[in-house]
Amino acid sequence: MSDALVYAAVRTPFGRFGGGLAGVRPDDLAATALKGLLDRAPGLDPADVGDVVWGNANGAGEDNRNVGRMAVLLAGLPVSVPATTVNRLCGSSLDAAIIGSRTLESGDADVVVAGGVESMTRAPWVLPKPDRAFPARDVTAVSTTLGWRLVNPAMPEEWTVSLGECNELLQEKFAISRERQDAFAVRSHRLAAAAWDEGFYDDLVLPVEGLTRDEGIRPGTSADKLAALTPSFRPDGTITAGNASPLSDGASAVLLGTEAAAGRIGLAPLARVAGRGVHAVEPREFGYAPVRAAEKALRRAGIGWGDVGAVELNEAFAVQSLACVDAWGVDPEIVNTRGGAIALGHPLGASGGRLLGTLATVLRERRQRWGVAAVCIGVGQALAVVLENVTDEVSQG
Repeated sequence: MSDALVYAAVRTPFGRFGGGLAGVRPDDLAATALKGLLDRAPGLDPADVGDVVWGNANGAGEDNRNVGRMAVLLAGLPVSVPATTVNRLCGSSLDAAIIGSRTLESGDADVVVAGGVESMTRAPWVLPKPDRAFPARDVTAVSTTLGWRLVNPAMPEEWTVSLGECNELLQEKFAISRERQDAFAVRSHRLAAAAWDEGFYDDLVLPVEGLTRDEGIRPGTSADKLAALTPSFRPDGTITAGNASPLSDGASAVLLGTEAAAGRIGLAPLARVAGRGVHAVEPREFGYAPVRAAEKALRRAGIGWGDVGAVELNEAFAVQSLACVDAWGVDPEIVNTRGGAIALGHPLGASGGRLLGTLATVLRERRQRWGVAAVCIGVGQALAVVLENVTDEVSQG
């Protein structure tokens, strides 16, 4: 069985809701990321891409009808390059990479592109079709930007509470204070700003429409400023706009291949996909699901937390991130060392690709062998991937 290797990764800047990418269609964002990724491997014949697996959480607007295939066509790839779109909500592009890695390991292809896209700004309002023609009653348009919509009445009410309320329940369960959450958020902004200033993201991020940096980063934020914000989901709650990820727009892409494809790709591999994990829990507890997903991925990689030198955990909410880090018992200083989603943004379908690309780069930067990328997923799921650094930049100590 062939190993699945990460050769390159790229993403767009992540724009704020209504911000610098608001005028860009999601299929165009996807095409930009796809083309930008293949530009990283100029010697690779695009016709050699065996499949494109693309993540997208919405699919209700301009990203409909298999946005992965639309990206292939809009990016100018040969029409012979196939593509599919997968939806595992916040984990969609990490799921795409998992599917792509299995494709390589099975021998069904030697080169696969995985990625994802989301424009939360451009997510449309939808109207359900009426039960009969010409209804006389009013009809309500439903936003598809985030969360439940057109809920099936057979679904238990406690499962369909908001994502924020789910995490307030998590806060109650683990007694994670507002102060800890705000401090975690301040750290995310500080590390993200430093990463940009130090040039860490220069080779990972493609400028789009004049936007060159992630829009959500607030270098000057502080615990005092965050403490002044009003709770978003309960009058006496702990979750605010400052300690949760923002609504965002963006795309990401990862070039995967076998070792045998290295000559055609023209790049040295960065990392090996060493383990994968998926886990599901009661929908209200989705924020805690990465705990078990990561543990499954580590077991399949044949290592433990003591071997891990870097973690990229998607910061949907500070409270769920802290709950996971506490449960794993890892050093918090190895988690999201270049900032996380609270600062960088969380365009749902694109976040997994960002995690994977950042993790491969951080492993090389920190000369660490093993790393974990993990993401919580609404409606009670999580995914995790273990990467092994295969570059020469690995500490022998």
